[in-house]
Amino acid sequence: MLFYQYDKDMIKIQETVNGNDVEFNIQFINGTPDTIDAMKQVQKMFEENDVHTDVLFYTHVDHEFRVIVRRDYYVDFVLALMKFRLLKRVEWTA
Repeated sequence: MLFYQYDKDMIKIQETVNGNDVEFNIQFINGTPDTIDAMKQVQKMFEENDVHTDVLFYTHVDHEFRVIVRRDYYVDFVLALMKFRLLKRVEWTA
């Protein structure tokens, strides 16, 4: 199992398994331009790859994103959040 941590004063992440997908609701509490830009970079990374159904992004008002991730791209998505410093820690647990 993959475990991750984030700054709860900056971001709120809720994830729900829905069949073959994992749905993330990501809300930036203190949405600084840097954090919003980082999320847009994650979105750009997945939109520019060759697989169009791996990760789908829906942007809402108030710096909120709904992201639907195919289960086989779950790790890639979490690591992308880490790459762009939206997560503080990622680790495998038993």
